[in-house]
Amino acid sequence: MDKVLVIAGPTAVGKTALSIELAKKFNGEVISGDSLQVYKKLDIGTAKVTAEEMDGVVHHLIDIKEPTAEYTAADFQTEGRQWIEDITGRGKLPIVVGGTGLYIQTLLYDFKLGDQAVEIPCSVRQQLEEDADKLGALAMWERLQKQDPKAAEVIHPNNVRRVIRALEVVEYTGHSLLQQEIPEPLYDIKLIVLNTDRDLLYQRINQRVDLMMEQGLLKEAQFVNQLGEVQSARGIGYKEFKPYFAGAISLKEAIEQVKQDSRRYAKRQLTWFRNRLSGEWYDLVQHPQSQQQLENEIAQWLEE
Repeated sequence: MDKVLVIAGPTAVGKTALSIELAKKFNGEVISGDSLQVYKKLDIGTAKVTAEEMDGVVHHLIDIKEPTAEYTAADFQTEGRQWIEDITGRGKLPIVVGGTGLYIQTLLYDFKLGDQAVEIPCSVRQQLEEDADKLGALAMWERLQKQDPKAAEVIHPNNVRRVIRALEVVEYTGHSLLQQEIPEPLYDIKLIVLNTDRDLLYQRINQRVDLMMEQGLLKEAQFVNQLGEVQSARGIGYKEFKPYFAGAISLKEAIEQVKQDSRRYAKRQLTWFRNRLSGEWYDLVQHPQSQQQLENEIAQWLEE
């Protein structure tokens, strides 16, 4: 089986820096496993790696879509596997880096999204959309949480369209939108999950948002807001500014919402990696010296 190194974990734990160091040390190329970094012009809010940070390391699945385009886990699965084959074929190590758990899982395992072959009558969706208009997004997500907790775990309460899709699948078919059992891996995987103390993590997330604001996040969010109801506009770091642009909340409130949503997302990311993927956990923020042990283990794994 082809070997694939994976660097996963929540935002603000050092995935980018580690992946570049490991790519240089082990002759690797990076495949981005982030659902928003595929979009061109969305750089600050996605914490996209810069050319300077790349330091010559080749990256894939970054800046491949216009901000108005749709991009699904199935798209990522297809393109990611093509890059794994290509990188391996050139004698290099594919390094998948990101925090979007569903993307990483669908890429590395013989995993099929539960809604790929399910055709639901239009009337079912229509009724759910009416319920959403009447009850609101949070009520619909809570309904999903009761019927399909695994799906609710990875779908943001504000992503009404995805909540409705999960609900229509579970209510019409009786099955989860997500396959419950994790199937066999398609590759020889070395999964590294980065994390740190929760209070420290939340502090780093808050600081990162402040830095993004200094770098021009507001202008980027304004650009995204002008695109209308597109997938990229639903990303954390962008959607929170919509009420601000509409005059409904202050800029301070919008920034605080970005921080809160980012912290909540980090919590959901960690839950996903704990419950659905088996990896080796490292805290390089508080224990940077453990990186040497990590590198030794990777070297040993590559020799096996």
